[in-house]
Amino acid sequence: MEQLIWLVPLLPFLGFVINGLGRKSLSKGLVGIIGSGVILASFIISVVIFFSLQGDTQKSHEVFLFDWISAGTLHIPLSFLVDPLSSIMLLIITGIGFLIHLYSTSYMHDDEGFGKFFSYLNLFVFFMLLLVLGSNYIVMFIGWEGVGLCSYLLIGFWYTNSAYASAAKKAFVMNRIGDLGFLLGVFLMFNFFGSVEFSKIFPQAMNMLPGNNTLVLITILLFIGACGKSAQLPLFTWLPDAMAGPTPVSALIHAATMVTAGIYMIARSSVLFDLAPLTQHIIAIVGIATALIAAIIALTQTDIKKVLAYSTVSQLGYMFLGLGVGAYTGSFFHVLTHAFFKALLFLGAGSVIHAMHHEQDMRHMGGLRKKLPVTFLTMMIGTIAIAGLPPFSGFFSKDEILANAYQYSPILWGVGVLTAFLTAFYMFRMMFLTFSGKYRGTHHEENHVHESPKAMTIPLIILAVLAAIGGAINIPHVFGGNEWLAHWLSGAGVAQHELDLSHSTEFALMGVSVLAAVIATIYAYGKYVKGAHVPVADEAPRSALAKLSYNKFYLDEIYDFMITKPLDALSKFFYRIIDTKLIDGIVNGLGWSTNEASKGIRLLQSGNVGFYIFMMVFGIVALLLYTFYYI
Repeated sequence: MEQLIWLVPLLPFLGFVINGLGRKSLSKGLVGIIGSGVILASFIISVVIFFSLQGDTQKSHEVFLFDWISAGTLHIPLSFLVDPLSSIMLLIITGIGFLIHLYSTSYMHDDEGFGKFFSYLNLFVFFMLLLVLGSNYIVMFIGWEGVGLCSYLLIGFWYTNSAYASAAKKAFVMNRIGDLGFLLGVFLMFNFFGSVEFSKIFPQAMNMLPGNNTLVLITILLFIGACGKSAQLPLFTWLPDAMAGPTPVSALIHAATMVTAGIYMIARSSVLFDLAPLTQHIIAIVGIATALIAAIIALTQTDIKKVLAYSTVSQLGYMFLGLGVGAYTGSFFHVLTHAFFKALLFLGAGSVIHAMHHEQDMRHMGGLRKKLPVTFLTMMIGTIAIAGLPPFSGFFSKDEILANAYQYSPILWGVGVLTAFLTAFYMFRMMFLTFSGKYRGTHHEENHVHESPKAMTIPLIILAVLAAIGGAINIPHVFGGNEWLAHWLSGAGVAQHELDLSHSTEFALMGVSVLAAVIATIYAYGKYVKGAHVPVADEAPRSALAKLSYNKFYLDEIYDFMITKPLDALSKFFYRIIDTKLIDGIVNGLGWSTNEASKGIRLLQSGNVGFYIFMMVFGIVALLLYTFYYI
């Protein structure tokens, strides 16, 4: 393992270097082979490592590479932690990453920046692997910042479009807000525990009493970092705008990997969060609020990628609800299943957009089921999975979170079921508007709509299979399963909480959530298939609630009014008064006074020899007087 693990992040980095340097000289075919091949090689090694852990009595291995930073009492090695938690994350990142790379070879084939795109994708995978492999918070933070950088580069990949460039800057800045909280939390941890190593912090924390004020502050700061990276209130508005990037970017970064970094970090630090009940309560409230608000916004969106973007925010809210109620395994289980069905849905949306010649507005689609049969079938599987209908993967992971939420607070459970209802409705709304009814575009476009090439449909098929059967990894006891994932993650020190509900209660809770999803599906079918309803134009009048949803609760406008405009006004004040008048006034005043003084002094240089002799005599007399009186 020690010989293999360093190859997992190194190979994508080599792909970045080769494709980055050779982006203009290498053929697109070779770039695609190198970019996809290094990720496939990393995936194969990750599979070997995963199975080697299966029969290993010592589930956790720290692989030391070299001493990185040593200053006083601060010692930070560059070392990797290979355990059940990181091994599964390796499989997600490299496995789904490879499928997305393969998909990109076709989707981005005609783009002039093909080589640059693959180099950025490889660099992102490198930093994401660094994030999950780090054995301390500093190495994790390097990967954390690295994926933020790559997110900026990939969201703004088509930077000649000013709106896309602005979306990239927005993502970068809002992530920096969260990252500051993460960094302050790490500083406080070092001050309190004397280390940033997981192996030294967690054993100390286990001996502490719950509710320690310092631990509460540390976990709140870490949670702020997770809010930025994993798009929670109030820092989620960057993620829907990030849909400006190419669709494979949406699938890789904003569905399967980067946005789950916050959940991974909290699951890794579950020992600390378990000892901070106040922080857990805050996480649960923020998570369910984010899930509900994002689901309401998704109800009225007409851009197919925006629907999926708000769906991602909502599902991330579910994961944070799980973390907040102590269901760390359930939350991480949802990370797994969400990676399958959301990557599938984003790539499926990319297939639709590819077929529609870059049209993303669902009002101009319809009737695509026969023309895009593979895309339709695979996306339908993903939609059933995210709606939480059995026996697909989303049913098991979502209901594990809801069951734990019910045990924690029936109110949180009720809001969670309402969110599940909304999720099923807006997802089937998206499917029916896209694939059912009559085609609403032009006749010329309709004749050119065709199924995507195999390089795009094969990843869809593989992800559809995973979305369908992925729930088998953690079938609960109520269905006769052994909850394999829970036992596996216990070997990584992830906190485990027993679900203290009777089987009848569990079945009843599942029945309510499934019934809600079925009712939502039937309602969506009746409205958009039977009723052939098409969303109104942007400028058309809407009801107050629909207007609120369509305009995303005016959150961007509120932030603009409360934060952006006051800061702009303050910066203008500093520019006009402090900078221009005060600082420039002092600098210019010094220059003016020096210039004016020199004009007077230069009059002494008259060129008259007699005057110079007089000044010499005057100086000598002055020196003699000074010597006589003071020395």
